[in-house]
Amino acid sequence: MTSIRRRTLTLIIGLMLAGLGVISALNLYDSQHEIAEVYDAQLAQNARLLQGVLRMPLASKEHSALYQAFNKALGEAEPRVDGHPYERKIAFQVWNRQGEVLVHTASAPSFTVAPSTPGFSDVVDLKNRHWRAFLLEDKQNDLRIWVGERDDVRADLVGRIVRHTLWPNVIGSLMLAALVWLAIGWGLKPLANMAATLRARHSGSLEPLQLSPLPSELEPMQAALNRMLAQIQEVLGRERRFIADAAHEMRTPLAVLRVHAQNLMEAGSDEERRVSLEHLIAGVDRTSRLVNQLLTMARIEPQAAILPPESIDLAATVRDSLIQLTPWLLRKNLELVFEASDETSRARVDPAAIDIALNNLVTNAANYSPAHGLITVRLAKTEKGYELSVEDEGPGVREEDRERVFERFYSRGNDQGAGLGLTIVQAIADRLGGRVRLENREQGGLRATLEIRRF
Repeated sequence: MTSIRRRTLTLIIGLMLAGLGVISALNLYDSQHEIAEVYDAQLAQNARLLQGVLRMPLASKEHSALYQAFNKALGEAEPRVDGHPYERKIAFQVWNRQGEVLVHTASAPSFTVAPSTPGFSDVVDLKNRHWRAFLLEDKQNDLRIWVGERDDVRADLVGRIVRHTLWPNVIGSLMLAALVWLAIGWGLKPLANMAATLRARHSGSLEPLQLSPLPSELEPMQAALNRMLAQIQEVLGRERRFIADAAHEMRTPLAVLRVHAQNLMEAGSDEERRVSLEHLIAGVDRTSRLVNQLLTMARIEPQAAILPPESIDLAATVRDSLIQLTPWLLRKNLELVFEASDETSRARVDPAAIDIALNNLVTNAANYSPAHGLITVRLAKTEKGYELSVEDEGPGVREEDRERVFERFYSRGNDQGAGLGLTIVQAIADRLGGRVRLENREQGGLRATLEIRRF
């Protein structure tokens, strides 16, 4: 793509040339018209002046002498010495009633038939030369006065006017184009400075731009660039945090797996091998859960609170998620109950987010529930939306741990947990515009409640 400067200059110069062409064409047309009017007026005026001279009250002999004097004077004209070159391109003739030429210039054209129509006309003589003529009929003296001018006189004058007008326009347009080039360069200098600043920055630099002074047109661009740089910093920060968290948390499980593998190799009996193998399988399961939790956190954190186009049935979504969890809970000898109000429970939320949050809450409750315990899931409608709560019969949470349980990798002493479940639920609550509450039940156990806005 061409530069902005070149595109702008091309457009402006193109418009200037187009305008110059239109103006020149109008000037040419107007010049031709005005010159034709002026010359036609001169032809008519010369014919009437000649008529006035020929009307002088003289005797017949004196008229003949006058005609001879006219012809002699006109024949002696030398344009190269004491006249003008255009003299031989301007002519007049006078005929009497019998068609005899009484007076004529040396340059007068020859006609096979004398003109007879009064007024202006365009004629061609025997030498194929074009004339603009005016014929005046003097009925008083029975004379026909013809005054003509060759077309090349007018064409030459128009050409001179065009040349004298066009060249200043061309030179002025070139000078104006140069000034426009400089003006556009000066106007685009802030943009060029911004581009130079961006090129000079280190490829890894994410510091915000601070260009000053900055035109108002470039302020949104700088703000957008700074927002993009801030988002890139945030993304890189999440990546570094994820890598650090993963490296920190994977170190211990891998070391434990190595120990179990060594114990399996050194086992002296089948019973010892079986126990070591069970510990190894449990360690692999815990590591798998940790990896899944880390990936879930990485998937949830960058997402913004984007509403789906249509609302969903929360009760049906929760019920489908619990159906998937039921076989696992039965293997752990736990009972699951789901309670929902009879009212319609529809909200514009992401069903995947509800599924992830519910899985983590139920898994957290199962990890702390005693054998043959009861886990109750409730969906209730509130003024602002809905509340999804999960209740268990475990030990609950101590007051001093109520805030810490939302921290990453804090598992309250549970070796089976990765310490990310409630952190993930809190991230989902932030996306849904709600929050997570933890309450100890009077009859024992913990109630974890996720608030869901209706939107």
